[in-house]
Amino acid sequence: MGDAWSRLPWPGPPCPAMLLVSLLLAAGAMHSGASTSCPVLCTCHEQVVDCSSQRLFSVPPDLPRDTRNLSLAHNRITAVPPGYLTCYAELRVLDLRNNSLVALPRGLFLHAQRLAHLDLSYNNLSHVPADMFQAAHGLVHIDLSHNPWLRRVHPRAFQGLAQLRDLDLSYGGLAFLSLEALEGLPGLVTLQIGGNPWVCGCTMEPLLKWLRNRIQRCTADSQLAECRGPPEVEGAPLFSLTEESFKACHLTLTLDDYLFIAFVGFVVSIASVATNFLLGITANCCHRWSKASEEEEI
Repeated sequence: MGDAWSRLPWPGPPCPAMLLVSLLLAAGAMHSGASTSCPVLCTCHEQVVDCSSQRLFSVPPDLPRDTRNLSLAHNRITAVPPGYLTCYAELRVLDLRNNSLVALPRGLFLHAQRLAHLDLSYNNLSHVPADMFQAAHGLVHIDLSHNPWLRRVHPRAFQGLAQLRDLDLSYGGLAFLSLEALEGLPGLVTLQIGGNPWVCGCTMEPLLKWLRNRIQRCTADSQLAECRGPPEVEGAPLFSLTEESFKACHLTLTLDDYLFIAFVGFVVSIASVATNFLLGITANCCHRWSKASEEEEI
């Protein structure tokens, strides 16, 4: 048997190409194993990563690449680094509620094209900038409620979100919301805007008119949305305002009105001049009379 093995031809040294392929496969296997590791203080199960209620001050640096559901709720996170979601193309649900976020980096959702549910409630966001959700065209639900410092929503904040069905802007600090911010959302079904200090002036009329026309198709918290100003409508339900409520916003002056105003102004000016003239004469006469009285006493 030994003689038989000795007579077999020697296969020669291993091929360099085969060695390279073997090394690459091994490295890929190691990298794949590392990419599925679960962050410290988090639990991972079937593409769900739960890092909630761990008193985190920052987001975990490494997540499994195939993460679909990420919960970072009920922590103390103050910021999300730029490009944080770049490697997680499978992400469907992101829960960031009840943290201390003041703003989100520009382009955060550029690679989150499959993201459907986003919860940013109970944070300290102050504004929603233009194209904040750029490229996240699959978003169906956005919750921005209970951000007490939220004062401004850019007219292009929700641009391109044709699939968005549920939008919650309740209990913030919004006094005004432009029509442009909502009219580009054809799939909107539920809109929550109650609990904000709405100023129901002339600038709000286009939005309210649009909402009244969609009220049958769009569920809104009409009982909670109230006007905080101006004084004449303070406390009135937002959706109770009609076109009659904004009648004063459409008053226009005719040529006769302008002529009458000019005439009244002219008469008032003449009257003012005449009054000043009479007061001057009266003061002068009093002065002379007083002087004459003093000379007679002497």
